[in-house]
Amino acid sequence: MENERYNIQIDVKSDYVETHSKPEDDRYVFSYTVTIRNTGQTPAKLLTRHWVITDSNGKIEEVRGEGVVGEQPYLRPGEGFRYTSATVIETPVGSMQGSYQMIADDGKAFDAEIAAFGLAQPRILH
Repeated sequence: MENERYNIQIDVKSDYVETHSKPEDDRYVFSYTVTIRNTGQTPAKLLTRHWVITDSNGKIEEVRGEGVVGEQPYLRPGEGFRYTSATVIETPVGSMQGSYQMIADDGKAFDAEIAAFGLAQPRILH
């Protein structure tokens, strides 16, 4: 099956960065740590990223670019890559989702989907 050959698992954990946030200026900073693991059967390289960042006012920002944190990790089956980055939104609650555009060793291009995850200032959500 094709989805067994090309399978990238992505887990994300987000944290509010109080020291860099300025709620009085509608500036809320969140770090997020992403763990990417090749659970498929074919080595693949992460080429580009696409993020959709939404705040609770409905403002949407799309971010596209090469690689992640200046790298284009190459993952053999069973290998993983972890990085931490950050984003800034104008509200204390928001969400992110997106995808990584991958290329397998056999030349097949595919997307690795990043499920939506929350961004929330502590004690804002009950």
